[in-house]
Amino acid sequence: MTTVTHSSPSDDRPAEARGARSARERQVSDFTELARVVREMGLMRRRHAYYWTRFAVLTLTLVGIGVAFVLIGPSWWQMVTAAVLAVVLGQVMFLGHDAAHKQIFASSRWNDWASLVIANLYAGMSYGWWNHKHGRHHAKPNTVGADGDIQPGVLVFTTENLEKTRTGLKGWFAQRQGWFFFPLLLLEGINLHASGVKTIFGRGPVKHRAVEITLVTVRLGGYLALVFWVLPVGMALAFLGVQLGLFGVYMGASFAPNHKGMPVVPASAKMDFLRRQVLLSRNITGGRLVDWFMGGLNHQVEHHLFPSMPSPALRAARPVVQEFCESRGITYTQTTLLESYRIVVRYLNEVGLAARDPFQCPLVAEYRMAR
Repeated sequence: MTTVTHSSPSDDRPAEARGARSARERQVSDFTELARVVREMGLMRRRHAYYWTRFAVLTLTLVGIGVAFVLIGPSWWQMVTAAVLAVVLGQVMFLGHDAAHKQIFASSRWNDWASLVIANLYAGMSYGWWNHKHGRHHAKPNTVGADGDIQPGVLVFTTENLEKTRTGLKGWFAQRQGWFFFPLLLLEGINLHASGVKTIFGRGPVKHRAVEITLVTVRLGGYLALVFWVLPVGMALAFLGVQLGLFGVYMGASFAPNHKGMPVVPASAKMDFLRRQVLLSRNITGGRLVDWFMGGLNHQVEHHLFPSMPSPALRAARPVVQEFCESRGITYTQTTLLESYRIVVRYLNEVGLAARDPFQCPLVAEYRMAR
């Protein structure tokens, strides 16, 4: 039940100030009520057996892929091995994501070390780099100046933080950037590894720098040594290209549907936690196969509201959160996976058009507002 605190007769503040405070208290009370319901349902309970089983299965699968890689030897069938490895490493990163969000253990230290082993040693990525970047995203998703996921780079996700319009070849590309989005993800695997290496060998603060350097060096060095030992140079490069390319596409295809194309708000926007996380996130509908493919990230609204909730509990939380939001008039967005991709492509093309020509045709501006 929503709790509303009324001002006492002795409260001599202006009526507008009392009303603003009352609204804030109602909003805080909303999330408190939802969190209570979720806890009483047992959805925050640790799932140790589930996670240990998942870790064991992934470890054995990686060992099996390694053995198969050596036994197959110098054959172009290794491209199939590379594709399978890309998918398995994607699943490894989903497990590392859960550990980073403190979903696995009650102890923060255990979760940190699990993240270090899974991300750095198993996947060859920096846990420290990713955790810092992802933490900022969770705090203020789709918020200009706060969410690094919408910072302009090769792609423009919003024109609010664009320093200057993109003209010439950049302008031509921006206008069509939605169509280039998925092909560009073929390079995301390299970017993820490179960003992590740059961070741990850089001058910025890294909590477990020595451990991260050691684990990443062992993982990347050992992996490259094995690939070039078993395969001739040309085939080895092709193997790495397929594995890293498909890994990047898999990661991008799993994370992009959740926020791209949802509202982007300025840093000055005043939003309570519940509405910020729900209104700026999108769920992906589907069954258990979608859960597996996206590592539970298809339940993005619930994940953002309760980051430490174990991923297997998100599906059960979904109808509860949806009903709660509907009862309070809070828009709860969900769509299919393929439709989300269409939305992402269309949105990026529209933003790219604005980045190329800030003086848009009024019809285009009206169309965008109507969405």
